Amino acid sequence: MDGLEIHDLHPLFEDVQMQQIFPDGKTFVDCITKLPVEKINQKYIVEKNGINFSLKEFILSNFDLSIAPSSGYVSDTSKSVDENIGLLWNVLTRQPDKQSGSLIPLPNPYIVPGGRFGEIYYWDSYFTMLGLWVSCKRDMIENMVKNFSFLINTQGYIPNGNRTYFLGRSQPPFFSLMVKLLSEERGKNILINYLPQLEKEYAFWMKGSNELNENNNALHHVVRMPGGEIMNRYWDENETPRPESYREDVELAHLSKENDKILYRHLRAGAESGWDYSSRWFKEGHLFNTIHTTEIIPVDLNCLLFQLEFLIAEAYQLNKEEKNYSMYKDFSEKRKKAIHKYCWNESLNFFTDYDFNEKKLKQALTLAGATPLFFGLATKEQAAQTALLIKNNFLKDGGLITTLETTGQQWDAPNGWAPLHWMTVIGLENYNQHTLAAEIGKRWIKLNTDVFKRTGKLMEKYNVVDTHLEAGGGEYAGQDGFGWTNGVLLALIKKYGKLD
Repeated sequence: MDGLEIHDLHPLFEDVQMQQIFPDGKTFVDCITKLPVEKINQKYIVEKNGINFSLKEFILSNFDLSIAPSSGYVSDTSKSVDENIGLLWNVLTRQPDKQSGSLIPLPNPYIVPGGRFGEIYYWDSYFTMLGLWVSCKRDMIENMVKNFSFLINTQGYIPNGNRTYFLGRSQPPFFSLMVKLLSEERGKNILINYLPQLEKEYAFWMKGSNELNENNNALHHVVRMPGGEIMNRYWDENETPRPESYREDVELAHLSKENDKILYRHLRAGAESGWDYSSRWFKEGHLFNTIHTTEIIPVDLNCLLFQLEFLIAEAYQLNKEEKNYSMYKDFSEKRKKAIHKYCWNESLNFFTDYDFNEKKLKQALTLAGATPLFFGLATKEQAAQTALLIKNNFLKDGGLITTLETTGQQWDAPNGWAPLHWMTVIGLENYNQHTLAAEIGKRWIKLNTDVFKRTGKLMEKYNVVDTHLEAGGGEYAGQDGFGWTNGVLLALIKKYGKLD
């Protein structure tokens, strides 16, 4: 392309998205132009008021539609679910790219989620890698780590996905866990090899921390807490509607009392969280238009950054750089104390998010509260209380609901998601809650397997309350493919065995 993006086409872009020429707003921004962008825009301005002008025909004659990554694949339900996943890896594999529309080219092969998603997604990829590990596709894991390293080197961070319209935000920072996984195959020196990228990612998340003070307590991803500690939030550098969800964002702005730019920033930050969307980010109950993501200290994000600090410290220790080892070890210990201070909710006996504007804990119970167990940050007593609450409140026939609220948002009840199941199961195992962990894992395996037998598909998310219904909610229909479901399912089957 010539430097301009499809979402720079005014007024064409707004007209296509607001008139819903395509049911899914992502379709248009994934298109590839047949002519330079500016020429298409000029053509549109000249032709749009003509007699019998058709906007859809104009789009189809000037743009090539992106092809769905898993289209044409039909699973074989006479084979087991894990055998089908083995075949799906090839369907979901993409080879190194050339510049094509909004796609940011990557130098090595990679796995896409499937469905509407023809690009990598940051946090999805870690859970996909768990399945690649079980499938002995270690070279693909290394290729994907190299791709993320390439993005850190060229962009300064790992974007939400390798699309230009995702620039400005990242996703939950799982790169350190990817490197750690790769080191189990390639040896500990991998930590030293990727230390520059680990540090560069850390610098991205900590940007502006030296500029914080009592009068300026939040900047970019960093927040100065009441006690002077530095913690992190989700953030996006842009304050405009997301190009891939333009209509949804504009329509929500019409329903909100919030300043449009501030609302768009909250929406973009919610997209960076990966939980897009959930009542977890709402100020008032079920009201989407009260979203206030950038005012929240998310417990899971800060656990991930603890892990990043801890791994950087380990890499420096391996490299015999004691001063830097001590510095990052100190960072991780301070963050651990801050997580306990600001995110352990004594009244609920559970880890919750913290509203730094209101200077108080959020009261929403969400599966993010299991993340401290996944990283070994909880005390034995906290873990026992967390396990009891998960068993009594979150566990349903098909596994775990994501929150206790049913709002129509896809990251709320009745939906369950593969990454949260994996982190909760492993977190419980870390604290010897083996019976509950196995029960959750086996219910999730059964649900995934039953839906596969019934439909021939592995889904992005599942209804864990009524296991005969498809999961719903959110800005698009349920997707099949599906990278992280495949990965977590294979990893859980390896752990607990197949279910008859």
